[in-house]
Amino acid sequence: MTTPARLLSLIPFGLSALLLAAPSARAGEPEAEPSAAASDDAGAEASLAADLDGPTTATNKDALPWKLRVGVVAETREMKRRDVPWIKRWAPERMMAEIGLFGGMFFPAQNHDFYDPASGHKPLWVVNGEAGLRAAFFPERYIGVEVEGAAIPAKVRTSTNDLAPLWTARGHVIAQLPWWNVAPFVLVGAGAMGVSSNPIILGSDVDPAIHWGGGVKLYLHRYVALRFEGRHVLAAKQATQNSFTSHAEFLAGLSFTLGRAKPLKEPPPDPDRDKDGFLNERDDCPDTPGVSPDGCPPRDTDEDGFVDTEDACPYEAGVEPDGCPIRDKDGDGIPDKVDKCVDRPETDNGFEDEDGCPDEIPEDVREFSGIIEGIEFETDSVEIREDTKPVLDRAIKVLKDYPDIRIEIVGHTDNEGTAEYNEELSKNRAESVKQYLVDGGVGEDRLETRGAGQSDPIASNETEEGRAKNRRTEFKIIKVKRAK
Repeated sequence: MTTPARLLSLIPFGLSALLLAAPSARAGEPEAEPSAAASDDAGAEASLAADLDGPTTATNKDALPWKLRVGVVAETREMKRRDVPWIKRWAPERMMAEIGLFGGMFFPAQNHDFYDPASGHKPLWVVNGEAGLRAAFFPERYIGVEVEGAAIPAKVRTSTNDLAPLWTARGHVIAQLPWWNVAPFVLVGAGAMGVSSNPIILGSDVDPAIHWGGGVKLYLHRYVALRFEGRHVLAAKQATQNSFTSHAEFLAGLSFTLGRAKPLKEPPPDPDRDKDGFLNERDDCPDTPGVSPDGCPPRDTDEDGFVDTEDACPYEAGVEPDGCPIRDKDGDGIPDKVDKCVDRPETDNGFEDEDGCPDEIPEDVREFSGIIEGIEFETDSVEIREDTKPVLDRAIKVLKDYPDIRIEIVGHTDNEGTAEYNEELSKNRAESVKQYLVDGGVGEDRLETRGAGQSDPIASNETEEGRAKNRRTEFKIIKVKRAK
């Protein structure tokens, strides 16, 4: 690393420490009101009184934030801000842009990679000039983004000193101390650097590059600033694209600022601030549009969307039609107005779960809940055996007798075959049972299916008897899901 690059590598750490050491109160607390020269104050006060068509009373001047009052005075002084201490007069502002030009010196590493392999490597002069243009935007006073491009009329260090122009295009993030005209900053970014020269010199080449550094800005005027900085640049090393070599830059520039806030005069007092037709002195809510009789908006104490004058329950958030909450005395999730047993909670068991009363599953329904014995299929098939159909016919009768019952049909297999095949087979068998029930007159919307495959055995698959038990069909009563 060259000596300039070694020095530059220390800049970001020093300036970063300065940024972190700044008092935290500056970021969140208002700045102290600056003092003004007595001679300037007298003239500004007189001008301000004339602008406001009267004396600067507590209601038309002193109640304003000091920055706004500074703006009022500044406009009477042709925006010179003489009553603000110079060190703060043109400090950075939010939503400000900067455009500028710069020049300086570029110190290339002698093992640079700015060359075409066909042309061959040649060292560059130790010091080369540099010039470019830049543009930046600061959404906040302390941080922004910037893009820039530069040309470097470098020369090869040979007996002929031929010109080998370098160029760079890059962008970076800038963090700065925003409270004074003198604004130290650090930056880090990336871009591209390249050479464009005669093939017999260095040829043409482009490499990615990263950079960091720091410096200081000096805001001389509302629109003009000077800038000085140093940077450490990393780009590809000679003959390899997987390692880096160091370059250094020292730059000075002139920037022009755009988007600074304009000084504002205090507006005349508005007799009806909320524009609701009630003058401020007669309006109980002068900053919120309202209605008769007090100029305040209709109140909604429980914030349910029903104004108190139309809310039957103004202190309890409710719903249509009267603004009262839905009552559910037994807490079973069924409103009292449709609950047949308002003092006894519903039993969520899948049987008559909508009437709000406790109940038990009838015996003949319970027979068709769980493992259904006697449902069998042809080997490795979804075809239902003939001797199974009487069982399903009884299930059809029970489901017709109890039309509120909904069931899930779950198919299971043993572990012979792959898990994927068995899952598909069990799903298809459950669908076959469902179709038989539908053909028998059971509503399709009352039936759901699932294939569990071999994932849920109830016996060992090591014996034929165990595998037979695992090849089964289950009916599960579907319960109503209800918010409690």
